[in-house]
Amino acid sequence: MEVTEEINMIENSRFILGLRNAGWTEKQINDFMRYIESGQEQYMPQPMEKEKTVE
Repeated sequence: MEVTEEINMIENSRFILGLRNAGWTEKQINDFMRYIESGQEQYMPQPMEKEKTVE
C-alpha cells in the first residue's frame, strides 16, 4: 500500500511566499517545485553564495 500526502493550496501558498521572503527568485522557486515533483537532478537547488562582508 502506497501512502502519499498532498500539500493543500494554503500550505503551497505559504511555502512559495516563504521562499520569496527568503530571497529566492521565481526561477529558483519554480525549479525547486519541479525537483520536488519530478526528482530530476537538473532542478535540484544549488547552494546560495554566502554574502561577502566588508570590513
